[in-house]
Amino acid sequence: MIFTAALKKNNEFIHVYKNGRHYTGKHLLLYMLKGNPGGNALGVVASKKTGKSVRRNRLKRLIKENYRFFEEYIRRGFVFIFVVKARQDMHMPEYGDINREMKRLLLRAGAFDQQKWEDSPDKA
Repeated sequence: MIFTAALKKNNEFIHVYKNGRHYTGKHLLLYMLKGNPGGNALGVVASKKTGKSVRRNRLKRLIKENYRFFEEYIRRGFVFIFVVKARQDMHMPEYGDINREMKRLLLRAGAFDQQKWEDSPDKA
């Protein structure tokens, strides 16, 4: 079983923002920091500019669910923060949109194990 810790404290987020790298997509912004000895850690951010709480929480759930889907193919030792870029006036991204973009961002960041993905019989 793979376990990813949750980022909860503001100083953890600030540390990744200042010291990590960032990768931009249409709906998501990925901040990534290498060197987490205890496995991976994940933080998800959706500001009030994204919309009301229902929309923000839906987007955060979509990101977490997609992360869970890819979790076994993600290399260990990273801290990730996914920031929602979608604004109120933009269309609501769906599961598939987030899925494709998250995989693309993780590949660009070098955190996704493409070989393990291709060898897996149960990928979608």
